[in-house]
Amino acid sequence: MRVGISGEDDFVQPYLEAALGDDLVRIPSEALNENIQVDAMLASCDAVVLMNAHPPHSGGGRDDRAALLGMRDAARPILEAVERHGSLHLVLIGTLRVHPQATPEEPYYSSQASLAPRDIAAEGQLWVEERAIEHATEDSPVSVLRCSNVQGLRLESEEGNGILHQFARDSIFGWVSVPGDGTQMKDFVHISDLIEIVMHVLQNRPPTRETLCIGTGEGSLMSDVATLYQERTGCDPQYGNDDTHEVWGVVDAWEIEQRCGFRPSVTPAEMIEEAFEHAGA
Repeated sequence: MRVGISGEDDFVQPYLEAALGDDLVRIPSEALNENIQVDAMLASCDAVVLMNAHPPHSGGGRDDRAALLGMRDAARPILEAVERHGSLHLVLIGTLRVHPQATPEEPYYSSQASLAPRDIAAEGQLWVEERAIEHATEDSPVSVLRCSNVQGLRLESEEGNGILHQFARDSIFGWVSVPGDGTQMKDFVHISDLIEIVMHVLQNRPPTRETLCIGTGEGSLMSDVATLYQERTGCDPQYGNDDTHEVWGVVDAWEIEQRCGFRPSVTPAEMIEEAFEHAGA
């Protein structure tokens, strides 16, 4: 199974490329301007993964209009190539920010949850998803994966990614900056579990189209998380910080359990331990 990967992502993408090994076909951004070149790269592929998220080095914020335009421009050559090819499984990897923030009335993220992009970059993500799903067929199915709060070490630099790692770094200096008032919940998923799900989806095409929210189904109350760091280091949790770009709420993990047989292998406690080990605490 040969898999093409396109997009700019410095956390999930390196792990996925490593998991694919010799089956990887990397599609560089400079190739996207040449249809013939993209088609040649995808000719031997069974699937193509598009990292459908705000580029980390774009120079603009998530609320910058250029983010939407940039995501559209980067995705369009891949979407059009998939339509020309006629038999590729397209997998989009994005975030949960295309959903409205979780509420007591709708606390779970699922394929049935309502959609309301929370910033301009999320509008770009949703545009790509809708364009892809519109052209999904039995021969060219589409899988849309929306990821929760992914934690772990960056593969190339071993720098910690995610708020649990940020807390570990900050707590050494005597404080942790907690977004929100501590009553909100996050669904932390480890990068290794995310890659397991992506690989399963790649190896098992959907009939035509599917949307999956990726998380563990277990919520961690932020005040409880902050307390764990406080007990370990004596740091002072500081509440009420900006939570504009945070993803609160829990994923309905029943869907990925049924689809992939998924059960998380890394617990939040183990993610925190990894964060401390990396932070040198």
